[in-house]
Amino acid sequence: MRYLSVSEPEAGQRLDNYLMRSLQGVPKPRLYRAIRKGEVRVNKGRTKPESKLSAGDVIRIPPFVEHEREFRRPSRKWVKTLRERVVLDEKLLLVLDKPAGLAVHGGSGIDAGLIETLRVMYPEERYLELVHRLDRDTSGLIMVARRASALRELHGLLRRDGVDKRYQCLVAGRWPASLSHVEAPLEKYALPSGERLVRGSLEGKKAHTRFQVLRRYQGATLIEAKPITGRTHQIRVHCRQAGFPILGDPKYSNPAAESLAASIGLSRLFLHAAHLSFDLDGVSIRLESDLPPELSRVLEVLPTGK
Repeated sequence: MRYLSVSEPEAGQRLDNYLMRSLQGVPKPRLYRAIRKGEVRVNKGRTKPESKLSAGDVIRIPPFVEHEREFRRPSRKWVKTLRERVVLDEKLLLVLDKPAGLAVHGGSGIDAGLIETLRVMYPEERYLELVHRLDRDTSGLIMVARRASALRELHGLLRRDGVDKRYQCLVAGRWPASLSHVEAPLEKYALPSGERLVRGSLEGKKAHTRFQVLRRYQGATLIEAKPITGRTHQIRVHCRQAGFPILGDPKYSNPAAESLAASIGLSRLFLHAAHLSFDLDGVSIRLESDLPPELSRVLEVLPTGK
């Protein structure tokens, strides 16, 4: 057996989340079984996965050696890249400019994502948790909480639309100026191959995105998207539902958009988290991220339109 003591910055999080962060490589079902059977105990007593931890709590951890897989350290490439992409480094919060191609967390064949890489970069940090997510193919600003209190405050702000998140995306076709928002429920589903996708469905969860035209090009429109809700693939699916798929989207494109993307040399999803603004712990934070070179170059070769 081994024992972990919950520090002040770690207080307030759920037991299951704490264990998944602390015991990288142990399968989630094994962790839940250990909690259910009483192998994991908090202050010598049985507890539930959703139980909130307090500073000073002592957690008994059973041996998981036979279930653990070797945890692969993140590549030097990603460590070097992320060190150069920290745009805000404060006591409560890290904000990074995530490159396209890096998943935010490991899983589904990915051993180490952004959060695992950060935990290697900051070994002295007892608490690092994603505040929100970006798709693997999406670049731009992403927040990582350094305290459970900051995570709770930011989640509250996100629920109340207190965080202004804006994305830039290049869509196929001429997006109408009058199309300022899409409000359509979304649900997840899986293909027979196991690939997970999202589609519009009356039985889905409420989803709302606001849009604004930034610049017109021949055959395409650069738009700004502000998600009011935070559903998986929300912006991508809402653009497709509106009839203007995002260029370079491997999941929700159509033949015309695929042809245009190939003709302008676009090799990735044209979706970038460009703006973040919010108030945290009495401090106003406003951050901007320019389009990465591989996207700005695409706009340079596109003729402008009316």
